Amino acid sequence: MACRPDGLTSPVPNVPYCSVYDANGREKLANGLNRRIVGYFTSWRTGANGQPSYLVNDIPWQNVTHINYAFASVGTDNKVLIGSGASSPETGITWPNIPAAAMDPSLPYKGHFNLLAQYKKKHPGVKIMLSVGGWAGSGGFYTATTNADGSINTAGINTLADSMVSFLRQYTFFDGMDIDYEHPTTNNEAGNPLDFPISKPRLAGLMKSYNVLLKTVREKLDAAAAADNKYYMLTIAGSASGWVLRGEENLSGLKYLDYASLMSYDLHGGWNQYVGPNAALFDDGNDGELRAGNAYQYGGIGYLNVDWAYRYYRGALQAGRINIGVPYYTRGWKEVSGGNNGLWGTSPVVNDPVVCAGVKSCGKGATGIDNVWYDLDTNGKPVPGGGNPLWHALNLQNAIVPSYLDAYGVTEKTITGTYSPQYSATLAAPWLWNATRQVFLSTETAQSIAAKTSYVVNNGIGGIMIWELAGDYAWNAARNGGAGEYFMGYTLTNNIAAAFRSAAPYGATRAETAMPSSSAKVSISLGGWKLGDSNYPINPVMTVTNNTATTIPGGSAVEFDYPVSAPANMSDQSGYGLTVIKAGYTGPNNIGGFKANFNRAKFTIPAWQSLAPGASVSLTLNYTLPISGPSAYTITVNGVRYALSEEYPDLPVALK
Repeated sequence: MACRPDGLTSPVPNVPYCSVYDANGREKLANGLNRRIVGYFTSWRTGANGQPSYLVNDIPWQNVTHINYAFASVGTDNKVLIGSGASSPETGITWPNIPAAAMDPSLPYKGHFNLLAQYKKKHPGVKIMLSVGGWAGSGGFYTATTNADGSINTAGINTLADSMVSFLRQYTFFDGMDIDYEHPTTNNEAGNPLDFPISKPRLAGLMKSYNVLLKTVREKLDAAAAADNKYYMLTIAGSASGWVLRGEENLSGLKYLDYASLMSYDLHGGWNQYVGPNAALFDDGNDGELRAGNAYQYGGIGYLNVDWAYRYYRGALQAGRINIGVPYYTRGWKEVSGGNNGLWGTSPVVNDPVVCAGVKSCGKGATGIDNVWYDLDTNGKPVPGGGNPLWHALNLQNAIVPSYLDAYGVTEKTITGTYSPQYSATLAAPWLWNATRQVFLSTETAQSIAAKTSYVVNNGIGGIMIWELAGDYAWNAARNGGAGEYFMGYTLTNNIAAAFRSAAPYGATRAETAMPSSSAKVSISLGGWKLGDSNYPINPVMTVTNNTATTIPGGSAVEFDYPVSAPANMSDQSGYGLTVIKAGYTGPNNIGGFKANFNRAKFTIPAWQSLAPGASVSLTLNYTLPISGPSAYTITVNGVRYALSEEYPDLPVALK
């Protein structure tokens, strides 16, 4: 279909893809940018309680392509839920003392939505997405998609999808839905601990329901798009954690997305004692958490880094339908010992069920002046974690006691010791180390963002996603009439935009293998997954089904690509002789990044196992780290090589 991105799957006809995509299936991006800059705008920085505000007028509209409004949730009626009443940040609050945030009285709502509607008119090319879920708002997804016995809640999914369509038709300045479901993994204790009572009974069905959710939302958005002649986007914030992804099977629902933005941060934090970067670009072979868990045994691959996460998603999506996430905030520990200026050291172990909610024990997160942006625990106290906007980290680094500490409820007003900036070129990760306080704060800097920006450009990746825009910085010479300090600004976002304006177009093709010019009506699927915590080795059942009217003889060969997120040693347990015929990862490690995207595997249907029309054959795979996909399937029948019609529906079907 004209303009539809390679691999984007929908059965709906007459979808107006060309309003958003060009003839090559690349998204038309605002502001002269050739890669996406997706910025999360959070609803809660309203200026309440004297805290600094970050409003719609503060967004660098001229240097972004997408705004994700965070967050709506899923209500008990299984519909999209936003705030209501005069105190609603979405539709109720006003800011009479901020001229740039004046309300448009012609609109039937106030709040952030009133401002978004105004700024959309000024910047029509910037797409605005409603992000549903988030860490604190994902609980409703579990019940809306999955019944208490683990079966699919079809009615709930349809209700939720219909409400998404209704929302977009009501608030017409939005361009689509971003699903930030944390997390539909089958691991026993993932996501928000407050959700465990509802997530745990449903584990076995969560991924099945998630894939149905994405399919249903895609189809309902597309039907609405065809009727309204306005394309509606569907995206996700996807996990970058190898552990979470092990319980998300092979993420077969990715094919329904315009793109996936990776939460490629929170890779290390105070939930355990292993001190490391929040969002390292690469592995360095010394990750303390991986070493403690003997995780380098899996082909020498270090998987707590942005590069590994990108390669995982590359298994199912072309580079241009992936955005890597970057954090405009810090994470940190105190009482750190060992390591290199704290890197790969440890903090003491804490055994406190409140502080360590969701895990049996945790590390000593940084507190006080090292923890300005914090959540509250169930006792209403700051959660130790070293959470700070990047502008606060710069104030610490420059020994500036800032003016905003009272507004954030921080009583510690003295900077002791020196916050010395550190950088690992191998990891492309910066941090601050205070030897006096034994505090480690993982940061992002212009140097690390430049490394990530170059990585995106050089690998043809779709762009960068930012959590969250309010953490970016600038030097404010005389804030609040006092001495200068770092505060909210646009430095990093401006740098990213400058690089993306001169970048080549992103990668728009999934396969790197030369694909056949015709297809066969053969389908291949993976199933039979174990629950995440038991999913090692990873042993799904691959089923090949002959949907043609012709018998496929034994001896026919199947090939496919799978990403280098798993070692090049995939095999099968069914005697089909599955082997890797082209290794994209050859080891002995991925220090400094992978050098290729794919391994290619092959197996042969046994000579005695012909497949009559409608018949299937299955084999059990064996691999050790999670993958998305596989992709670029081919089947060779009687010496003729075909693609699969379900994967490449636009190819002519030669074997029907």
